[in-house]
Amino acid sequence: MQATHTLSVHATEALLFFVLLQLAIIVLAGRIGGEVAVRVKQTAAVGEIIVGILLGPSLLGLLAPQVFGYVFHSASGMPLQILSQLGLILLMFQIGLEFDFGHLGAKHNRRAVLWVGVASLAAPFVLGLGFGWISAPELSPQASHLASTLFVAAAFSITALPILGRILIDFELTRTPIGVIAISAAAINDVVGWLLLALVTTLTLSHFEPLAFALKVTLVLGFMLLWMYGLRPLMRRLIHHLQSADHDLPPHLLGIVLAMVFVSAMATYQLGIFAIFGGFIMGVILHDETRFVHAWKAQINPFVLVFFLPIFFTYTGLRTDIGGLSSAALWGWCALLVLLATVGKFGGAYLAARVCGLDHAESGVMGALMNTRALMELIIINVGYDLGAISRNVFTMLVLMAIFSTVITAPLLRLWLPRAGYAIPPPR
Repeated sequence: MQATHTLSVHATEALLFFVLLQLAIIVLAGRIGGEVAVRVKQTAAVGEIIVGILLGPSLLGLLAPQVFGYVFHSASGMPLQILSQLGLILLMFQIGLEFDFGHLGAKHNRRAVLWVGVASLAAPFVLGLGFGWISAPELSPQASHLASTLFVAAAFSITALPILGRILIDFELTRTPIGVIAISAAAINDVVGWLLLALVTTLTLSHFEPLAFALKVTLVLGFMLLWMYGLRPLMRRLIHHLQSADHDLPPHLLGIVLAMVFVSAMATYQLGIFAIFGGFIMGVILHDETRFVHAWKAQINPFVLVFFLPIFFTYTGLRTDIGGLSSAALWGWCALLVLLATVGKFGGAYLAARVCGLDHAESGVMGALMNTRALMELIIINVGYDLGAISRNVFTMLVLMAIFSTVITAPLLRLWLPRAGYAIPPPR
């Protein structure tokens, strides 16, 4: 018994050693990547994303395989995975806190949210269906033709809500009409996108039941109404009771809020639309509690951005290998995929914004924002890859598309924001 206990302690200490080693590298690399990105007029999020990819098999694993193996494969990757998902939930909560949804009181803003959300989902989905149907026999011959087509279409359709939120914060658009329209349209886009992912997954597994799927949609809507009209008044009373007149965040209040963020995330997980949306909805219902928001941003926000967010990017990068495209034909397919995905998402959002009365520059800003996919898309393509619906080459192409769509966002915003009457803030 004593020997077994000793071995268990040693195993725990060894796991702790490698987790701490990974975290030290990730946190420092995230700071460096973010600083370099800001200096070249990108957002910090872009630098953190690229550093996460570089720490994976795409660069570190290629140039120094022994170092890569020692750091990231000497122990279980489960602690890093759990920390990455926890950080993403807290980030989504912070993004929800950042937005002033009072702008949606204007009728034309609500109309713009609906049109932009639907168009930026439907247009890339249709183009993704076409690309997936034509390319599947050559690029994913091992997969079901229909399953591969549907997964590519779903991947074309997604918008990266967390990174879009970070970009809006960096450009100080969170409390502007155009920023709120973009994040609201992206939220609608992503909820539908995750439900679509659930539909595609069940179709792939041949267990699709229309009534069960309709019930899931109804439960999601019910959850949002319950949180808005049931939990929101209760949380507001607690905040007013526990928070003093200053801008401090009392321990009791912090504990309650964290617990409710986690409960909200658990609820959306049980509903089948990923835990991160629970964090986002929890932030939305508290966004107008000004003193609480200021206290959270002062005391908790920096830790989430510096510690948790780079973990998420790096964990995703560890699962990505860009060296899989080894022929001109594959790179040609990749270029076509990137082009169609960009035209579908950007073009759909741009045209919808124009229909709703936004001018050319504002519509360009909207198209650039909605085209931001980032690494959130890897959730979809990892599901598709794990189910065998897409090949490794298609997986790689979709990763490159996600990176490209995110990298071009900042330059497009710097081009169109001044024309739309918005000042470019100094780099953070």
